Amino acid sequence: LVSAFTKKPKTTEVTAGNTAVFEAETEKSGIKVKWQRAGTEITESEKYIIKTEGNKHSLTINNVGKEDDVTYAVIAGSSKVKFELKVKEPEKSETVTPAEAVPAPAVSESPAPPAESSQNTEVSSTETKPEEPLDPIGLFVARPQDGEVTVGGNITFIAKVAGESLLKKPSVKWFKGKWMDLGSKVGKHLQLHDNYDRNTKVYTFEMEIIEANMTFAGGYRCEVSTKDKFDSSNFNLIVNEAPVSGDLDIRAAFRRTSLAGGGRRMTSAFLSTEGHDDGAEFNFSSLLKKRGEGKSESQSDVDVWDILRKAPPTEYEKIAFQYGITDLRGMLKRLKRIKKEEKKSTAFLKKLDPAYQVDKGQKIKLMVEVANPDADVKWLKNGQEIQVSGRYIFEAVGNKRILTINHCSLADDAAYECVVGDEKSFTELFVKEPPILIIHPLEDQMVMVGERVEFECEVSEEGATVKWEKDGIELTREETFKYRFKKDGKKQYLIINESTKEDSGHYTVKTNGGVSVAELIVQEKKLEVYQSIADLTVKARDQAVFKCEVSDENVKGIWLKNGKEVIPDERIKISHIGRIHKLTIEDVTPEDEADYSFIPQGFAYNLSAKLQFLEVKIDFVPREEPPKIHLDCLGQSPDTIVVVAGNKLRLDVPVSGDPTPTVIWQKVNKRNDLVRNIDDSTTPSENSSDLNTDNKLLFESEGRVRVEMHEDHCVFIIEGAEKEDEGVYRVILKNPVGEDKADITVKVIDVPDPPEAPTISNIGEDYCTVQWQPPKYDGGQPILGYILERKKKKSYRWMRLNFDLLKELTYEAKRMIEGVVYEMRIYAVNSIGMSRPSPASQPFMPIAPPSEPTHFTVEDVSDNTVSLKWRPPERIGAGGLDGYMLEYCKDGSTEWIPALPGLTERTSALIKDLVTGDKLYFRIKAVNVAGESGAATIKEPVTVQEILQRPKFWLPRHLRQTLVKKVGETINIVIPFQ
Repeated sequence: LVSAFTKKPKTTEVTAGNTAVFEAETEKSGIKVKWQRAGTEITESEKYIIKTEGNKHSLTINNVGKEDDVTYAVIAGSSKVKFELKVKEPEKSETVTPAEAVPAPAVSESPAPPAESSQNTEVSSTETKPEEPLDPIGLFVARPQDGEVTVGGNITFIAKVAGESLLKKPSVKWFKGKWMDLGSKVGKHLQLHDNYDRNTKVYTFEMEIIEANMTFAGGYRCEVSTKDKFDSSNFNLIVNEAPVSGDLDIRAAFRRTSLAGGGRRMTSAFLSTEGHDDGAEFNFSSLLKKRGEGKSESQSDVDVWDILRKAPPTEYEKIAFQYGITDLRGMLKRLKRIKKEEKKSTAFLKKLDPAYQVDKGQKIKLMVEVANPDADVKWLKNGQEIQVSGRYIFEAVGNKRILTINHCSLADDAAYECVVGDEKSFTELFVKEPPILIIHPLEDQMVMVGERVEFECEVSEEGATVKWEKDGIELTREETFKYRFKKDGKKQYLIINESTKEDSGHYTVKTNGGVSVAELIVQEKKLEVYQSIADLTVKARDQAVFKCEVSDENVKGIWLKNGKEVIPDERIKISHIGRIHKLTIEDVTPEDEADYSFIPQGFAYNLSAKLQFLEVKIDFVPREEPPKIHLDCLGQSPDTIVVVAGNKLRLDVPVSGDPTPTVIWQKVNKRNDLVRNIDDSTTPSENSSDLNTDNKLLFESEGRVRVEMHEDHCVFIIEGAEKEDEGVYRVILKNPVGEDKADITVKVIDVPDPPEAPTISNIGEDYCTVQWQPPKYDGGQPILGYILERKKKKSYRWMRLNFDLLKELTYEAKRMIEGVVYEMRIYAVNSIGMSRPSPASQPFMPIAPPSEPTHFTVEDVSDNTVSLKWRPPERIGAGGLDGYMLEYCKDGSTEWIPALPGLTERTSALIKDLVTGDKLYFRIKAVNVAGESGAATIKEPVTVQEILQRPKFWLPRHLRQTLVKKVGETINIVIPFQ
């Protein structure tokens, strides 16, 4: 994440009563900047002066007091920079009495004896403030502060966490450097404490360092985590040498402290000072927590020492992470000392090796050979003598003395020594842990701009260290304002709260035992209208339903009547179920006639329709009037009525006639009717009477398809229209005066049927071509396009590949991962909506042919054979390598002839039975399941004939001078020739 600041304010120390000035510069001018004090925004006053000039911003604090010694922050957009103001008391002229002196090393005229260097220093940010305000960003109430201590002294670091909003005690870990967890180092020099104050509801966590030495100096980190929150704080410890007047401790000068990459100090301090003094110099027990990369079967042969000896300095950081080295520079110093020649020992015939490695849970034997077969030996671990137990076994076989350690654990990772009299032999034992494997990989995700993204994977060990990368660039904790890293047992999470278009890409999680990659696609919000609202014409006291369907089921919206928002009541109902929005008006009145609109929130859409109120006017009808069907009063063509599948069809037909006519509804078989009109010569009245027997009569007053009879009109109703309801409906009126009839065509439209499974072709390294056929039934509406989805074979999540509808029947899918098995499926879309998904395609794997073989050359030529050799391709890919295809072509011809039957897996070949004198071109191709590679060709033709060379002697240098031998001696002269 790129910071909005080009210049950041820094922590400043000011004497009480003076003025403090903090300055910041933003990348662009006009950006709004806010300043905060202890999490609360600062407003301008006489004490706080805030200035902005272009891209330069400043905060001035006048008359600084002790209460101003807190944490400040400056915020620009999503970038936030924290800094501190440290206020020191003005120097006093009077002498401070010893009782009031701060317990820190004081400068005196004569050096203090070593016994007086022991001191207790407590480092906390709460000493000068009676109450610490809560940090609204993190979990800490008080963060551990930088500290300074003299060698041999004690120091305590304090962190406080607010517990008022927590359901249970938070988890706190202390680290030294980047990797070393101090929880396993508690002992003589390190103690961890915690307590809970029920009155203030604050947790206090303390880390106490006892009898500090120079190796303890460096960077530390405190991490606190709850179920859904995480926070960390970095601080430093400076260790000063104690003043001495006597002899200088030479060994102390060689105690190792090291800095690795960017000022992060890595050291095995808490294990290197316990026990015997001599052992402390060689104690590297926590240097190597190796976690091999790849399969565990191959890890036993890895020699990390040898890797470090041969690696260039630029690779040290990478090796340190891969093999868990926590003190890289100290380890290199250790290797340098190993090369020094040791003085010849009188007690040992063979000493211990400088270092041993063993897998966790395995057995290791440490063996020496002593000069005296009767000599007694002692074995020490970190300076403490080892006692015989079930895990430690001592053996004496002749001159050999053997220490066997069974079921090695991390506690056995230590320095060992064998003591014979006054002589010692030292070694380091490094216990390797198994690699961290990825059990459940990451899943591809597709989200809209602004949505939350959460990548999740499961590893083989709780609390494991992983690396997150985006497009090959590591994501660090400094970018926590953009990315959040979370651990929950074996599960690892990467969270992006508000995604942007720039977040699209490939995200990778890496452990020292595996890698998992997933793609994130972030799309602009785009709303599609699958079904718009339609105009309605209804009669008094009927029901009016406006309905629309949009692509996003989470989109809300409002309904308007003539531009004013519709307020729901007992008669007017508004509903939102999934992607469908409805406005229902019961018992329609003339006042309901208006223009109605639906506006989705956040989008520039306005879906409008008109509600027309139908008034049925009954004119004076003279008596004995023939029946009449008044379809023209509906104001629209009655020939065809279109209804969406699943919706309700209600058809009101006004009728007249005196006496009141009888109404008959029929569903007509149009083809049979036409045939009979041609064949029969009956009159219309006779023909209409016969229709009762040939066509389906509709007279039910209840059910899904029914007819309702009224005095001046009849109603034809279909509840939940289906495809089978499509057809021609005939209404017939009869009374003694005559009859009337009319045909009404009902067309039912629906979403299309799902297409058949797509076919996959033209598969490449990260792409393929998808083809499909239109659905057998288009739903009665033209197909507008198609939507394509993709998923990994072992996954359950389908990811949409296109937002704009595909108009063609083919699509080239890209950005796939080579070697991963995928499946495809397709949807068809018409004006009504989207079909159900098609069956999934056959699983396929994106693979590519290998590159051409390299270093293709002629090795030897004879009268009828040619010997060729080559090297494997630089890129083989996920498809592997099946073999090589070798061909030759005669000079002047274009026909390539196979030189060998089938493929060869070797990287050399002897072509036999060639014609002497022929000039031949040779070429070779690498072949795998994806096909053939490009050809590597020998540019010049090869002539098939023996290579003749003039004979030549190679006279050795020692034979170029006079050879002198005594009489009787054997003379053997060897002269090579060509």
